Amino acid sequence: MKLFFLLSCMLLTGTAFSQAKDLSDSALLDLVQKQTFRYFWDFAHPVSNMARERSNENFGYGHEVVTTGGTGFGVMAVIVAAERKWITRDTAAKFLLKMVSFLVKADSYHGAFSHWMNGATGKTIPFSRKDDGADLVETSYLMQGLLCARQYFNGNNNTEEELRDRINWIWNDVEWNWFTKGGEEVLYWHWSPNNGWAMNFPVRGFNECLIMYVLAASGQNEKYEVSSSVYHRGWAQSSFFNNGKEFYGFKLPLGFDYGGPLFFSQYSFLGLDPRGLKDRYADYWEQNKNHTLINHAYCLDNPKKFKGYGENCWGLTASDTYNGYDAHSPTNDHGTITPTAALSAFPYTPEYSMKALKHFYYDLGNKIWSEYGFTDAFNETKNWYAKSHLAIDQGPIIVMIEDYRSGLLWKLFMSCPEIQKGLKKLGFESPWIKK
Repeated sequence: MKLFFLLSCMLLTGTAFSQAKDLSDSALLDLVQKQTFRYFWDFAHPVSNMARERSNENFGYGHEVVTTGGTGFGVMAVIVAAERKWITRDTAAKFLLKMVSFLVKADSYHGAFSHWMNGATGKTIPFSRKDDGADLVETSYLMQGLLCARQYFNGNNNTEEELRDRINWIWNDVEWNWFTKGGEEVLYWHWSPNNGWAMNFPVRGFNECLIMYVLAASGQNEKYEVSSSVYHRGWAQSSFFNNGKEFYGFKLPLGFDYGGPLFFSQYSFLGLDPRGLKDRYADYWEQNKNHTLINHAYCLDNPKKFKGYGENCWGLTASDTYNGYDAHSPTNDHGTITPTAALSAFPYTPEYSMKALKHFYYDLGNKIWSEYGFTDAFNETKNWYAKSHLAIDQGPIIVMIEDYRSGLLWKLFMSCPEIQKGLKKLGFESPWIKK
């Protein structure tokens, strides 16, 4: 199957990763989604089928390291591949069944998984000295993807039935309320059997973690779900939650000035449909679109005069950079553009995102286009172009482009009765919520 997939890429592009010429917009989107998918298919860990953290071996770890959150994004990418018939539905279902069968046996802590694990054994690989246990945010990204898979693979055959059953086992075992640290009205990011609550990271908004609070209120196992007060008195209570100011003429309802890195408006919204999604704090379509428009306007303004910035080259978010890794934003800008930022913003700014896509592909493709799609980032001021790919950056490109094109992942995630119940419990309005 992987050989067939590789050959199909070669037929489409001339070689596995050369550039095609003069593609229609639709064909270019097809190509980028399909080539990027190879990261989660050809480069998946052969034992677990989970997504490897990154394509290179920087930072002292090797190819056994798989990522929980990035795997959640990869699950959604597999659904896109099945829907667009790059792989057969049965092949996709069997691939995911192997993955969830591995996860059922992998290390977990009160039902939550670690940030990293060994893709061959399922044993936790510490993210840092004290971060050697549960990571509730990464687990939430995984659950977002698995719930989409449960909704998509609804067939009556043994493979799809077993896949749904195992996803429900994993989903129902997450003890969301454990992460209130004994009943506090906030969720904590980490817990470790060796270090307890030593990381001491209560998660307050607004940032990329909204999905965690939605899932925690939506648990199918009612003894583990959290109350609405955890959302309203935890997540929605911080010095950087409400904003309301204008930046470049765009009002930003929530979050840091200028919005922060663009993954804030992307990771939670791979499955969570922002269209018509509102609560007492914000209209999330306005929040996400204006966040993106502010980021775009800042790059056009280019107050620090970095090389390359402009209407065709924009997008600041977390990524590799010339001197390591950083969360880039208008208030933390060192000249590094990350393709996933503009490309995962397709639902919010399709015209601007398409301009960026064409520039990345046609003008910079000889430097940043590869066998797994675009490399992670580049900095023209420093004449630096990454060779690396990261799962958490590759996945949203596929998924958010698909949500722009068909709304597929939004449709699947929002069709979950538990999610509709949880959103309603937290006071959200959405066209998906049944009255």
